[in-house]
Amino acid sequence: MKTNYELRYATNPRDAKSYDKARLRQEFLVQKIFTADEINMVYSLYNRVIVGGAFPVSETLELEAIDVLETQYFLNNREIGVFNIGGDGIVEVDSTKYELGYKEALYIGSGNKTVKFSSKDSSKPAKFYFNSTPAHTSYPDKKITKAEAVVSEMGADETSNHRALNYMIVPKVLPTCNLQMGMSEMKVGNVWKGLPPRSHNRTVETYFYFEIPEGDAICHFIGEPDDSRNIWLQGEEAIISPDWSVHAAVGTRNYSFIWGMTGESLDYGDQDFFKYTDLK
Repeated sequence: MKTNYELRYATNPRDAKSYDKARLRQEFLVQKIFTADEINMVYSLYNRVIVGGAFPVSETLELEAIDVLETQYFLNNREIGVFNIGGDGIVEVDSTKYELGYKEALYIGSGNKTVKFSSKDSSKPAKFYFNSTPAHTSYPDKKITKAEAVVSEMGADETSNHRALNYMIVPKVLPTCNLQMGMSEMKVGNVWKGLPPRSHNRTVETYFYFEIPEGDAICHFIGEPDDSRNIWLQGEEAIISPDWSVHAAVGTRNYSFIWGMTGESLDYGDQDFFKYTDLK
């Protein structure tokens, strides 16, 4: 088993205006998420959110305390949300095992000493995508299925942004300290997310895009409303979207994405909206 991590710093939006495309991708794009029998993660100084993935094929993978945490175990003062986007898998938290199927999630509170990831069938391995944030107290672990999610239909076919939001790790479903996560599924023929355009000035957001066929892609917009840029992604890649940035993307076809949020507010509706005509 191997654990890899990268440390990234927060960026002043005035500085980001001068970044070329390669620098934008280096700062905000997370490409290496799933590597067979490895755990990969990015530790961001944007609210100290960690974005990562565990891909257990022939081994059981244990979540280790990376050096930058300077703790005995990963969840010493952190919480974590895990989504499975692969074959059936198992997440063992201390002495309790949780079976996660496709698009099922698990919230794990702070204080747990061991977290282990495994696949039921190595020919159809699980893929565990996760976000982790600092936690000031411990809340109970809980598995969440789509049937237990709070589902909201948003957008419309005529504006090409009809989608279903599955709120899974949110206060309406379970208590958390700082972390919120959910999964949005674009309807067939719809490609725009994050419209009408908005930002979350009190929260940093992460986006993990999947269910994107080979040959298709996602164009994610980043930057302030009057100076937006774009980053192109392939399937199973993620973006760290700063609080000062617009949160919008368009795909070459419909897709799904897992969003994570952390910051001062646990209110998903705490957003600042802009007119389409404000964008430049």
